[in-house]
Amino acid sequence: MNILNIENVSKTFMAKPVLNNVSVGISDTDKIGVVGINGTGKSTLLSIAAGVVEPDNGKVVKGNSLRISYLPQNPVFDMDRSLLENITAKIYAGADNWDKMGEIKANLAKFGIDDPECNPGILSGGQKKRAALVAAIMTPSDLLILDEPTNHLDSEMIEWLEDYLKRFKGALLMITHDRYFLDEVTDRILEIDKGNVYKYEANYSGFLELKQQRLDYEQAAERKAMALYRKDLAWMLRGARARSTKQKAHIERFEALRDRERPEDERLVELSSLPSRMGNKTIILENISKSYEGKTLFKDFSYIFNKLDRIGIVGPNGCGKSTLLKCITGMVIPDTGSVEIGQTIKIGYFGQENDALDGTKGVLEYIKDTAEYIRTVDGMISASAMCERFLFTPDMQYAPISKLSGGEKRRLYLLRVLMEQPNVIILDEPTNDLDIRTLRILEDYLDGFAGIVITVSHDRYFLDRVVTRIFEFEPGGTLLQSEGGYSDLASHRRQEPELKDDTGKGTKNSSKTVYRAQREKTKLSYKEQQEYDNIESEIEELEQLCADLEKQMAGATTDFSKLMELGKKKEETEAEIERKMERFIELQEMVDSFNKQA
Repeated sequence: MNILNIENVSKTFMAKPVLNNVSVGISDTDKIGVVGINGTGKSTLLSIAAGVVEPDNGKVVKGNSLRISYLPQNPVFDMDRSLLENITAKIYAGADNWDKMGEIKANLAKFGIDDPECNPGILSGGQKKRAALVAAIMTPSDLLILDEPTNHLDSEMIEWLEDYLKRFKGALLMITHDRYFLDEVTDRILEIDKGNVYKYEANYSGFLELKQQRLDYEQAAERKAMALYRKDLAWMLRGARARSTKQKAHIERFEALRDRERPEDERLVELSSLPSRMGNKTIILENISKSYEGKTLFKDFSYIFNKLDRIGIVGPNGCGKSTLLKCITGMVIPDTGSVEIGQTIKIGYFGQENDALDGTKGVLEYIKDTAEYIRTVDGMISASAMCERFLFTPDMQYAPISKLSGGEKRRLYLLRVLMEQPNVIILDEPTNDLDIRTLRILEDYLDGFAGIVITVSHDRYFLDRVVTRIFEFEPGGTLLQSEGGYSDLASHRRQEPELKDDTGKGTKNSSKTVYRAQREKTKLSYKEQQEYDNIESEIEELEQLCADLEKQMAGATTDFSKLMELGKKKEETEAEIERKMERFIELQEMVDSFNKQA
């Protein structure tokens, strides 16, 4: 039974249509996830369903007794009231006057807010979002509408919320970019694309398969329409005249085919760049410590980054993850110890806030401040072309940044960081406010990035996809090291292995980096499997390149400088072939050993 119906709703913002004649029904047990690139109208759809925003056309039909609780993307608080008064006012507005002060305080503490009597004005953006989430889930409701509830939550909070929503008896309408979360919580997906809504009776994994089927069908229908159009065009060119009803109908069919809306290939964010050269000395952290207001964040932490490190950093909110990143970049000076940066190291830092985003500047102007052109594996690419690859259409490039959505601003900021062509990329909560399509391409970009990646993230899928080693903050400033991604870390926790410090001795309260015992592997990791699937074709491509270089060298015997250049490229290619072959043998031996175990 539907408890809410969105009927033929349209909405335009600043002359940009975001919803076009959209209809959606929500039943009393639906668990719906809303996906789509930033700026397509996801938050608009939720705010219309919640009754906060009125549509330009269409209507929302719901029963008079329907109780809705809504978490907006950017919560607003009454600064003349305490945080606790704000939350109780929201809860009491949706129910009889029952007292849940103790439970409210307990949930605020669970979400990292220890002073419920404080003024909301002193809270960070993340704390406000978590406080608003507490209010939303505690308000009695038949329909819970959540806009990015996992932003600013640590892994433990996310897992708690995931379990809560799986047990929630009412309906759920939610935006999140956490793919594991979508898989676990939702049973329907709404995709917003170019103002239209597509409905899928599946969780996120099922949605990916069903969406591909839809795109394949649309392309097949387009090929059929194109063939018919060519046939009709030839008929028209022979000099058709509207002398009969039949010919008029034929001409009308031709015009309809000519003017039809064609399916577009899904444009993905594409970015491939050539990083700056990296010398032997990278980043060396030696016994660094940092405390704030008597609280030790980390103590005596040492680590030397390898050239291809993929490091994830996790821990509770406020434990010092972002501070550690800022110590690495030099934005914060550690209390003790030293941070040494190699002369060839060029750091690209993607912070939680959109640093240096001047709202009065145009999108293209902002990118050109970094570079007019960027050298990529495809050659020199202009700033405008890079913007377009990053889903900023030509008309958007001259619009002021202030008109972009929050997610579009994050995407623009990320583009600028990557266009700096760093050889060390530091990402602080990159999955906050970035849509899934952007995250997928960022992940693919990082796969081929020839440098160091350091990221703070609570997105379990992103960590599994990108990192090969995790540092986890523990109470007292200890950092525990775990090999693999987030799923490996979770497995280590369940097994409760003996912890050892960097001397190999058992420890409980060491201030040094300590290591979790690595479980015996029974299969290739996600990244290893992807590497294994692609490596043979990569070797073939390199061998073909080597053969092509030999032919070019044979034709350049009189051009000594050209011959030297080609010879150097051939040597580099042969060395890469040798490295790939060694890696292929290593992976094949791993696969063979796993098959024997099975």
